[in-house]
Amino acid sequence: MNARDDAMQPASAPTPASGLPDAALAARIVQGDRDAFTVLMRRHNRTLYRAARGILRNDADAEDAVQDAWLHAYTAIGDFRGDAKLSTWLTRIAVNAALQRLRKRKRTAEIIRMDGDADMDLPADDGTPPAMAPDRPDLAAMRSETRRLLEQAVDLLPEAFRIVFVLRAVEEMSVEETAVVLGVPEATVRSRFFRARGQLRESLAREIDLAVEHAYGFAGARCDRIVARVLARLDDLPVARGVARPGDPPQEN
Repeated sequence: MNARDDAMQPASAPTPASGLPDAALAARIVQGDRDAFTVLMRRHNRTLYRAARGILRNDADAEDAVQDAWLHAYTAIGDFRGDAKLSTWLTRIAVNAALQRLRKRKRTAEIIRMDGDADMDLPADDGTPPAMAPDRPDLAAMRSETRRLLEQAVDLLPEAFRIVFVLRAVEEMSVEETAVVLGVPEATVRSRFFRARGQLRESLAREIDLAVEHAYGFAGARCDRIVARVLARLDDLPVARGVARPGDPPQEN
C-alpha cells in the first residue's frame, strides 16, 4: 500500500488480525472470526466501492452493491481456492453485484455486454469526447474542482469504457487483473482503456493526469457505514457451508 492509500484509509483501532495477509484473513473468516472479516472489509472497501460506483454512477447504489458483495463473499469464502488474488475475487463479486443492480434499474433498456469482441458491443465512436455540463468551470480551477469534473466525465463514458477506466486508472489494476475481474480478453481491456482515456483527455485536457489519482475519494464515514451494515446483517444469513458462526469450536483441517 502506498502513501496515497494510507492517507485515504480511515483510521481504526488495531486488531490482532490487522497485520495478516489476505489469505490468512480468509482462513480466519472461515472459522467465524468477524474481526478478520472487518479487517478485510476495511482493507478492500475502497476498491469495491470504486468498481461498483464506476458501473452504477450513483453513490448510494454503489454502497448497497458493496454491502451485497461483502455478504456474498462472506458466505462463499470457504470456496475460495486462491486461483486469483483475493482482492481480484472480491472485486469481481462487487462488479457482478453492481451489474445486477444496473439490470434491475434499466430492466427495459439494453444492457451493454461485458464479454465478446472488443468493439462489437460498443457504441459508434464519432471522435467527439463525452459532453460536459454547460456550466463546467474553467479547467484551471483548484484540484478539488478538477476531481469533480473528472468524476463527471467518467460518469458520462459508455458503461463498458467506464468500468475498465475505473479499474485500470483509478484502482491501478493490471490488464490481466482487470480482464479476470470483468471476464473479458486482455485485448478488450486494452482497447476500451485506450478509447476511454482518449475521450477523457479531450474533455479535460491537461488536467486529467493531475486529477485521476484522487478520483472517487473514499471517506472514513462511508467505510464505517458499510462495515457496520454488513456486520449487522451477518446474523440474518443462513449458515454457509464451511463457515463457522462466532462461538463455534474451531474446525479441524
